[in-house]
Order: sequence, then C-alpha cells, then structure tokens
Amino acid sequence: QWNTATATLGDRMPDLIFKKTGHIAYLTINRPEKMNAMNLDILNGLDDAWIQIRDDSEIWCAIINSEGDKAFSAGVDLQEISDIAQIADSGDLQAAKKLQPQLLWKSLEVWKPIIAAVNGYCLAGGLELALACDFIIASESASFGLPEVSRAIIPVGGGTQRLPRVVHFRKALEMLLTGERIDAQEAYNIGLVNHVVQHSDLMLTCDELANKINRNGPLAVRAIKELAYKGMDMELGQGIAFEKLLSDRISTTEDAKEGPLAFTEKREAAYKGR
Repeated sequence: QWNTATATLGDRMPDLIFKKTGHIAYLTINRPEKMNAMNLDILNGLDDAWIQIRDDSEIWCAIINSEGDKAFSAGVDLQEISDIAQIADSGDLQAAKKLQPQLLWKSLEVWKPIIAAVNGYCLAGGLELALACDFIIASESASFGLPEVSRAIIPVGGGTQRLPRVVHFRKALEMLLTGERIDAQEAYNIGLVNHVVQHSDLMLTCDELANKINRNGPLAVRAIKELAYKGMDMELGQGIAFEKLLSDRISTTEDAKEGPLAFTEKREAAYKGR
C-alpha cells in the first residue's frame, strides 16, 4: 500500500514519486538519466496509482509529469522487459507472469480527470500512458510517436486503439505504421494535445486546469467524464437514456443541493464530493 502519510511511495518505489496537495494527486516519473524509461517499479507503481486515484475520495484530479527536461518518457525499459521474456523462454512462466505489470491504464475505469504534463520525448509506452489521460498539456519541446513497428513489435499499452479514437484515423495510421515522430505543434494541430506552452509554464498550466476542474462539483465531473467516454460506444438514444440515469443519481447528492444554493446566495460553492 502507498504511504500517503508521507505523501511519497517511500523506499519501495524511488523511481515513481507520489504526493497529494489538496485534492490533486501528482505522479512524477523519476528516471531522467534513463529518459524516464519505465522500469518494472514504475509500471507496477502506476498500477497502484490508478487504483488509488480511483478509490481515494480526497483525490479529485491527478497530474502525471516527469523529472528533467528531455523526456516525459521514452517508453518501457526494454532491458527489463527482455529479462522477463528470457525468464518465460526458460520455461518459468509463473515467475514471468508475476513480474509482468498489469498496465491498468489500459483498462481500469477511473472517472476522475487525469492530466499528462508532457515535455521532451513522449514515445512508445510514454505516449500510451499520455493517451490514457484525459488531457495532454505539452511543452514546446515535446515530440510524440509510437516507434514499436520499427522494432518489429506492436504497441501493447493501448496505442493502436486510443490514437485512432483521438486523432484523424488516417493520421493515426500513418503514425502507427511508420513509427515516425511528430512535434508539439503538429500534435496540437491534429488534436492529440490540448495546449502547447513554454516548458517553464508546463506545470503551472496543468495546475490551473486541475483547479478549474476542482472548482466544480466532483461527483458531477466524474459522471460527465463517464458519460462522455461510454457515450462514444452507444447509439444516441442509449446515450441520452444513460445521461438521464446518471443525472437522476447526481441530483440527490449534497453537492447538487449546494451548487444552486451557493448561486442563489452569491457565494462560492463548498463541494464535499457527496
């Protein structure tokens, strides 16, 4: 379990730093000397993080960033993955399975907003991690790509599925099949990132976005995110019905009473997430 009292992962995961400030959780990939390539400690720590963000009622929004100015993440540490493959090849499949991270960012439903603060290289698994977030704020130096095909492998962190859903299909297919990188401005032009800012303004911009979101009713925020994502796989009529269902649930909460009351009394709403 995570040691939230000290607001870090402690000695167990020095390469992934976790802290909470107010209602915002910060995850920092901390291997700048390795271009923030994600080793097993980081990948397993991210699995823990996805669960904690989902389950901790005090977390309303999360920001993922990285140390250094060269890379958000150049992807998964291929040496460690190669070591797992060698264990599997030796016939010890159970040991290999225990070492294999779940990559919960691929499938675990987390309805709290998550922001990726991307600087430098955002490649392979690094881009897949960013794609699993709801917003990407990029520094001017950022570059994006899924180069797996150049190594005769395929992206397995959700890249083949999420990229075509975020940007134009033909552009996504070009990136996937060539493995070539695009710069921050092109990423903005095709809708991959929300904003491009100077590196010095990267975390400030992410904090501002998180705080804008957190000024709203957190239960309504989560319901809206769930509706938006699930609605993409529904027919319009189904989506409208689902919207009504969640709206009815939200309308019975304390926050749903506080919002209109605060408006009437011309004051800031004091939302509690219940």
